[in-house]
Order: sequence, then C-alpha cells, then structure tokens
Amino acid sequence: MSKSNDDNKPISARKFMKYFRSYQNGSISRRHFLGVTGLGTAMTVMGTAVPSLWSGKAHAFGDLGDRLVFSTWPNYQNQVNLDEFTELTGVNIQVNAFGSNEEMLAKLQAGGTGWDVFVPTNYTISNYVELDLIQELDLSRIPNYDPAANNPKFAGPAMVNGKVYCVPKNWGTTGFIVNTKKIKSSPRSWKDFFDVTMGKGSGHTILHDYQLTTIGAALCALGYSFNSIDPKELAEAEDLLIKSKPHLFAITSDYQPGMRSGDAWMSICWNGDGTQLNRDLPEMAYVIASDGGEIWTDFYAIPKDAPHLDAAYAFINFMQDPYVQARDAAVHGYAPTDSRAIALQPDSLATDPILHPAADLMNGLEFGAAQTLTDANRAEVMARFKSA
Repeated sequence: MSKSNDDNKPISARKFMKYFRSYQNGSISRRHFLGVTGLGTAMTVMGTAVPSLWSGKAHAFGDLGDRLVFSTWPNYQNQVNLDEFTELTGVNIQVNAFGSNEEMLAKLQAGGTGWDVFVPTNYTISNYVELDLIQELDLSRIPNYDPAANNPKFAGPAMVNGKVYCVPKNWGTTGFIVNTKKIKSSPRSWKDFFDVTMGKGSGHTILHDYQLTTIGAALCALGYSFNSIDPKELAEAEDLLIKSKPHLFAITSDYQPGMRSGDAWMSICWNGDGTQLNRDLPEMAYVIASDGGEIWTDFYAIPKDAPHLDAAYAFINFMQDPYVQARDAAVHGYAPTDSRAIALQPDSLATDPILHPAADLMNGLEFGAAQTLTDANRAEVMARFKSA
C-alpha cells in the first residue's frame, strides 16, 4: 500500500480511537493499526495526549479532590500521561522519586507520608502486607486492569494469601551500562565490572545506593546468589565493595546524569535507563551480566493511610489503560506486563533486545527475595560500605 506524506504525521485523537476500536474488534490487523496510527514507526502520537480515550470530561470521574502524591523511581513515567490525568480529573500530581525499596519502606514505617500511590518491587509486597502498610485493592474500582492479560510470572507477587494488594506496572532486568567509547574491553560479567572499576575505569563507576542491587552485583561477581543472606558470602561481598570504593565516581541510584556527562563510564543499571541512555547516546551499551543479576516487576500499590483514596484508584485505573501503558513504556523504556499494551508497542520497541532480551540471557537472573529487604546483615554491609 502506498503512503502519502500525510501518513508520516500523527493522526487526530478521534481517528486514533476509530482505528483502535477496529483493531480491538478484529476488523483490522495489528500491522495495519500500527501503520495507520503511526505507532509502527514510533511517531510522536506516543508523546501526545489523547483525551478521547476517556468518556466525558473531568466530571465523569466524580469529585476526586485536587491532589495526589505519587512516589516512584527516577525516570519512570511519561509526563504526558500525568498531565492528561490532571487535565481530565483536576487532580494535581506531586511526584516523589526514590532510589531504593528500603527508603520507601522506612518512609512508610515512619508514618505520615501523605502518599496515595507508590511503586514497590515484587520482593517487597509480602513484607508490606505483613507490616500492614498497604491495603487490599478493590479490583472493581480498577476496571482497566485485566488479570488474564498479565503474564503470571510477573504479576504473581501481587497476590498474598489469596488477596490482591497491587497491580503490575512494568518488568525489567538489572545489569550494567558501559560507555563503549571510554571502555573498549567489553565487560560481560559482574567480575569484569569490578575488575574494570578497579583497573582502567578507576574513578568512573557508579554503584547504586541500594543494597539489593549493589550487594547482589558483588555476590554474583564472587559466584554466589544475587539474594544470598549467608554471613560468610556477605562478608566476602563487603570486602569486594570496600576494596572498590576508592575507585568509584559515586554511589547513587540516579546515575543517568553522571553517565550522560561523561564523568561516569559504567554503572549498575536498570534496563529502561539503559534504553533511554542508548537511545540518546548510542555508545552506551546495556549488559545483562553472564554471571547473574536481577529480574523484577514493579507494581502500583496504595498505602494503608492514603489520604486521597478515590484519586488513587482513578489514577491506577488510568495508568492500566493499554494505550496509556504503551505510551508510558515508549518514554521510560521498560516493558509492560500486559499483553494488550505489548500489542500496541511499535515494532522498534517490541523487538528491542534491551526491553525484551533473549531467553538464554535471562537464565541466570533471579527475582529479588523477600528476606533481603529486612535482613540485618545486608543492611549492615551496605551501611559499612557507604561509611568506609
């Protein structure tokens, strides 16, 4: 089929919804839908608001108040989605960014956060339930969430003792990012990562301010489980981390600025950040380490004392819309768990090896284990490493 010049322009919201409904009912193919909407070539429609996704204006949502506090991770949302939610509902969103699940847990345990929605990782959910810090979700208030469309491998931790406490946001992997213009030795493992850190890359490596990933990387470099809580293995990991510390550029979970400036040449990295960095700077290579690492799912959850409960449910429901999910992923670079959103991804994302790595690359990856969040030995190792 021939294309006119106009085919390269984003289509209107009305036309998009016409084609979207045709795709939903099977009257046009996925290929045709992606082509005519521009999604197949990742056109800017992914970055524009489509208010007609929703029936009616703000009044259709009822009185939700004017504020919602959303606590999440750095570089992890499409601002267009947040702005559109505000436009549709009148609810202004305050975003707080955190670098670790431990930090989120400490804030909630201290009380009085004012949070309405936050984004915990799979291994923390059972702890939050045990500590009575999050509430069971009323799924009737989240009609956009379709359990059947979500891969149970990633969605499973949302259910504890037969009750659903959260719904999936995205899944991903934890590896490392390398500036190949600065480091030409092609490190492939965590052992290589620490060797380069203390060798030719001295002064230019970032480790996370997050015990799960930083201690996990050191454990994998030594041939141990990413989730180990064995005191002897943790002692060896601590030795490696303290030995590497004089060679570090920084300890921070917000590592993109250092990588983009060229001051840092390597960093522990979540794959979505790897996608963002590689998209802007092709010399940035994301590596799933050959000696292990993490696979994870993040979720939307509501704290027990959320002050704006109606707004929280409306926001989560909005973010579960397949199109909104796909539009979010197009910016932050993490894969949806929802097959409906995956079907809407442009081919450039659907085939991206950073978002959707080959199965053999993930064989050595582990989901974080619940005991690592509260293990006293791991907390002490991280504290001693940071203060060394």
